[in-house]
Amino acid sequence: MSDTTIIKVDSAHSPHGKEGQKYLASGKTVSMRLWENEAPNEAKAPVAREYETVGYVIAGRAELHLEGQMVLLEKGNSWIVPQGASHTYKILEPFTAVEATHPPAQVHGRDE
Repeated sequence: MSDTTIIKVDSAHSPHGKEGQKYLASGKTVSMRLWENEAPNEAKAPVAREYETVGYVIAGRAELHLEGQMVLLEKGNSWIVPQGASHTYKILEPFTAVEATHPPAQVHGRDE
């Protein structure tokens, strides 16, 4: 029999990561997180993570700097950061986005 587990997560009670992200539902191979009302900031030092990220902008604007390229992320845009790609974000105005990561970012210290 296949796994029939249902997971429901209320973001009002979600744990937070060190960078301010809220961890949402998480399965064995994919997880979600929410960046909510992130304040404008300068880009941090680029990082390369051991997971792939896909995201969707709910509100605000940010620049995604990835391997020497830059794309503007605005409400309604989605993006992908490949596993191992050097990248950083510069938040231009209060920014809310949801991301899915594969494998789950918060497991085995991948999100540190």
